[in-house]
Amino acid sequence: MRKAAKVGLGAIVLAMAFVSQAEAKKSCTDQPKEKWMSEADFKKMVEGQGYKIRKFKQPGSCYEIYGQDKDGKEVEIYFDPTDGKVVKSK
Repeated sequence: MRKAAKVGLGAIVLAMAFVSQAEAKKSCTDQPKEKWMSEADFKKMVEGQGYKIRKFKQPGSCYEIYGQDKDGKEVEIYFDPTDGKVVKSK
């Protein structure tokens, strides 16, 4: 009986890990990568808006930056890579 409970618990933990991993990848667009801005153009646009990029990432279907805004405040922002619109910011 204990072995069955451990197997069941293991399956639940594995399923939760899989869901967490899926949630970790943000969804900002459903457009194919051919329609995305190049990373260089995106970074140039964002820096032109006054952001200082400390770290750039591309999780899922988003462009993400960690850095500072024009006022020096720390930011974490997810952008739609097709047009550079903010999808989520922290």
